[in-house]
Amino acid sequence: MAVTADRGPAPPDAGEAGESRSPARPPWPGFYYGYWILGGAFVSQLITIAMMTSVVGPFVNPMTESLGWTTSQFFTATTVSRFVMSGVGFFIGASVDRHGGRRFMLAGGLILGLSLFLAGSVTELWQWIVLRGVMFTMGAALVGNLVVNVTMAKWWVTKRGRMIGFSSMGVSLAGMTFPGVATVLIAQFGWEDAWRVLALITVITILPTATIMRRQPEDHGWHPDGLDEAQMRAGGGAAAQADYDNSFTRREALHTKALYLIVLAFGLGGVGIQVMLVQSIPFLEDNGFSTGFGAVMATTMSFPALISKPFWGWTMERIEPKTAAAIGFGQAGVAMIVIVFAANADAVPLLVLGYALMGWGFGGQIPLQETIWGSYFGRRYLGSVRSVAMPISLVIGASSPLIVATYRDMVGNYNGVFVGVGVCWIVAALVVMLVRKPPRPDRPPPPPPPEPAEPAAPAG
Repeated sequence: MAVTADRGPAPPDAGEAGESRSPARPPWPGFYYGYWILGGAFVSQLITIAMMTSVVGPFVNPMTESLGWTTSQFFTATTVSRFVMSGVGFFIGASVDRHGGRRFMLAGGLILGLSLFLAGSVTELWQWIVLRGVMFTMGAALVGNLVVNVTMAKWWVTKRGRMIGFSSMGVSLAGMTFPGVATVLIAQFGWEDAWRVLALITVITILPTATIMRRQPEDHGWHPDGLDEAQMRAGGGAAAQADYDNSFTRREALHTKALYLIVLAFGLGGVGIQVMLVQSIPFLEDNGFSTGFGAVMATTMSFPALISKPFWGWTMERIEPKTAAAIGFGQAGVAMIVIVFAANADAVPLLVLGYALMGWGFGGQIPLQETIWGSYFGRRYLGSVRSVAMPISLVIGASSPLIVATYRDMVGNYNGVFVGVGVCWIVAALVVMLVRKPPRPDRPPPPPPPEPAEPAAPAG
């Protein structure tokens, strides 16, 4: 089925290319395959975020000291990566709508693993920029949030908030575990072999996970949310049908004010997340704390983010998601300012409190953002809509790592720019409250989603 520039992909009757429409049910009855999708999304985000952000902090000082780079030179690759991510995301979103994400994830896992392995042999800055800024980012884009969260939004509708909350716990678990893992690997083997070990972890984790992913439930004999036929006849599928009927095409979404406000709010919020996940450890080291203490603070921040995600998912099913997002943004912004003050005053208890509040505040940003996109623009063209919005959001934050690192090189500390990042979060809280759900597109409703495939008859 053709993909048009304005409407995005019309969903085909078949599933991923090369697949049969016969169900791929688990071996035990009554278990909805959407839970396998949830597990795959969890693992994918765990590994992608770990390699993209969580492990970077411990490498900053060893690599810059060994290779003679400045901090801003090191983070040039991160700025390049934001632009590469936005470009790759623009092209894959519509294809995820049409074909699903499995093949993207298989290719992305291989590219990601290879680029991590080659990072251990870097000797020149241009090599680092090509590997980290371009090659690695292409692999991460094919494996990461856009692919898995669009898929999650198609498998879950009424339970979308809590399920995306559970799957995005992988992001926070990455922040809890991998700074410490990277610190130990660097201490034991040096930064070169540490990258190679991380490459091995990536490949043996992502490739099996990719085989789990499927495009949408109707391709494999299910209805969204695991509803059975009796529940559908009783009206249980009304929300899923409304979500499908009210879907916006790419062109329609681009004509709504809501799209740009959402992009701006979460783009500003993403600046803070990017900075804290990557530059928190160097910030603490500059204030006289050890790398090990920085890794402990990363865990202190990530654990509340981990356990808060189901809470945020539960909350957004009971209050307006934008209100929950504003609360989270505001809390993270205040926490950022507390962290700067506490680090400079050597007030460790207050510093711990600041990191804990930070984690709880930004822990909801992924499930809140994905739920807002799905509930405001529908699931039919969601990959297409998300992919056109993604470049705008990423460009907003593209220069933030380089700006922060350049400020540090020029001034000698992170204090002023970290306070500025906190202000970005507070502005994001104000912006998201301006979002209004756009009215249904003024056109005939789309044809209904395909009926679930009939289960294959048992052999014999």
